Amino acid sequence: MKPYSKYFEKIRVKPDPKVEAASQAPRCQWDGCGEAGTHRAPVGRMREGEYFRFCFDHVREYNRNFNYFSGLGNEDIARFQKEAMTGHRPTWKMGGGAKAHYAPDISTARSGSATYHSRVGDPFGLFDGNRQRSAPRERKLRTLEAKAMETLGLGHSATGADIKARYKELVKIHHPDANGGDRSSEERFRDVLQAYRVLKQAGLC
Repeated sequence: MKPYSKYFEKIRVKPDPKVEAASQAPRCQWDGCGEAGTHRAPVGRMREGEYFRFCFDHVREYNRNFNYFSGLGNEDIARFQKEAMTGHRPTWKMGGGAKAHYAPDISTARSGSATYHSRVGDPFGLFDGNRQRSAPRERKLRTLEAKAMETLGLGHSATGADIKARYKELVKIHHPDANGGDRSSEERFRDVLQAYRVLKQAGLC
């Protein structure tokens, strides 16, 4: 093949990407350095998104001594770390007796909207610590449950402990071993057992 043949001129060598990047990169910003600035380094606090351009050796040196909190006191650093846990988004305390941050001034609210705040239910007092917690609503008994309560001689507001105590008391009175085999007391004993079974299945005791 001739030294200057048409085939020889078509041969191309793929350039090294590192060499090509270094040739297009700006000069290293380290004082006295003439190498290519192929690596980025953050400028610092309050200048996020801005970068220095250094060569490989100087970017390592810069990163080794870089301190984002340079010039800040211990209190400022602690506050930044605390706010970082919530992504630096504002937060509010729940309850505590303070007025909710989102609540408008009722004294300046128009008529018709002012009563809205009294209609909003807050049974657990999460948004207003000064408001008295509303009493839990009494459970409405079904027909069989109400009849079972009457059989045991209890009111509708009786607790589980009241039901169990009354049941034990009636069993001791109407048990066949305690009443000498009285048939009327035996029927009463059967009614007490049935009533207690109904209340227990309903989850009331």
